[in-house]
Amino acid sequence: MLSDPNLIVGLDSPDDAGVYKLTDDLAIIQTVDFFTPIVDDPYDFGRIAAANALSDVYAMGGRPITAMNLVCFPIKTMDISVLREILRGGIDKLKEAEVILVGGHSVEDPELKYGLSVTGVIHPEKVVLKAGVRPGDSLILTKPLGTGIINTAIKAGMASKGQVTEVIEQMATLNKRASELMQEIGVHACTDVTGFGLLGHAGEMIQNSGVGIEIDTSSIPIFPRAIEFAQMGLVPGGTYRNRDFRASMVEFATDVPEWVPDILFDPQTSGGLLISLPSEKTKGLLGKLHEAGCKQASIIGKVLTKPKGKIIIR
Repeated sequence: MLSDPNLIVGLDSPDDAGVYKLTDDLAIIQTVDFFTPIVDDPYDFGRIAAANALSDVYAMGGRPITAMNLVCFPIKTMDISVLREILRGGIDKLKEAEVILVGGHSVEDPELKYGLSVTGVIHPEKVVLKAGVRPGDSLILTKPLGTGIINTAIKAGMASKGQVTEVIEQMATLNKRASELMQEIGVHACTDVTGFGLLGHAGEMIQNSGVGIEIDTSSIPIFPRAIEFAQMGLVPGGTYRNRDFRASMVEFATDVPEWVPDILFDPQTSGGLLISLPSEKTKGLLGKLHEAGCKQASIIGKVLTKPKGKIIIR
């Protein structure tokens, strides 16, 4: 593997995106993400996919500036109007983020997929990594959990129109303002909660840090009816893969309800930021997040000196 003294974050220290220093006061953040449709409306799918791709830059405290479309489209079996709506949704979200679309690439594929390659900028000394958690830190989650479960319920025809609208709008919401506020306040670590679920991504934050995490389930924001759907068995397959992968790191208190693992391991699409910051700054950031529209942002736990490498769920 090639090495470079200007590489701040690469494959040897996996994070939400790669970071490369260009000058003493400028670094670029690079990321790419695309997936198959998770909602029926192509315009909404475009918005969600774009917000999801931009999120990795926000998680590292950066400002995305350019993007390139990535498209796999079944041109022989699907009307081109579907692709137009997907791209329109993506462009509208990029405009909201003040990001310029500079190109892209498309291929014919039997399965529709869409996403973006994104480049952002940041000062090299202000990069926010996953692994900066410190004992005594508080943990803030900026969006509710349960998108995977709600989307499974949508596919089963069991979610109401209001629930569909709510989960779509949350997934399409940018983490832009939350990222800006955490940089203003000053935080130790951050990641965005996506396909590995809350506990999967929390595990990444502490796996090499020599600290542990305690999470209070009563404080976690959760989509309405997600618990009910989980209890009915409307759980995506990725939940079980996430649980199996991180099982050795997680300890559940004996009185934790049976549905809790399904919610905490639920794979999220365009989820919120999980932020670790000094406890004395927590109320200040939480207040600013609420004022900025992140109404469900909550303090969900804390960082402990022990047990090292473990996540305790209470």
